[in-house]
Amino acid sequence: MITLRQSEERGRTQLDWLDSRHTFSFDQYYDPRHMGFSVLRVLNEDRVAPGAGFPTHPHRDMEIITYILAGALQHRDSLGNGSVIRPGDVQRMSAGTGITHSEFNASQTEPVHLLQIWLRPAAKGIVPGYEQKSFSEEVRRSRLCLVVSPDGRAGSLTIQQDAFLYVTLLGRGESVTHALAPGRSAYLHVARGRARLNGHELSAGDAAGVTVVSTLEVDSPDGSELLLFDLP
Repeated sequence: MITLRQSEERGRTQLDWLDSRHTFSFDQYYDPRHMGFSVLRVLNEDRVAPGAGFPTHPHRDMEIITYILAGALQHRDSLGNGSVIRPGDVQRMSAGTGITHSEFNASQTEPVHLLQIWLRPAAKGIVPGYEQKSFSEEVRRSRLCLVVSPDGRAGSLTIQQDAFLYVTLLGRGESVTHALAPGRSAYLHVARGRARLNGHELSAGDAAGVTVVSTLEVDSPDGSELLLFDLP
């Protein structure tokens, strides 16, 4: 079964410095029909104004992934990490027993466009951790590039959950396929462009939850950037 989540149906937070779209219930947006999918709890698309951002705030017992679409994000946390995240970079923060961090647009002139992703961990109370890696456009193009996994395989970031995240940049007319093991589910998010999932049309900001399907066939009529979650 494939369940579509249209971009315009998402929740929204609009401030003078932030425009955020919420695929699932988050902060002031609450919809009991959209509380997550499998262990995927938050999928926010954020646009942050130049020089603005999220002041230091706490998290615990959550796996947090940041994926940059355009611009640059300055990260600092209570573990002593400080970095600037740019397109192609993927950041993983395991909040565990507790961590504080801040995220600010690293530019004073250009906005930053990013995806903020939270997944529930397999166990609570783990030691907090941080990891960041860069995945070139070449390794993401025309194929499903594994960027997050439970065991760090193929150079991916390691997450404390039986979940896999793939990203791909598809050119006009290109396609990819993904086999789902029995009992697994998937969630596809279109970050940019247009795509078809097993014949279902999707545009930027749209997503689709997949269950009881053995093979995902994704093609892109005009070019697209996609995130695919393989979930328990």
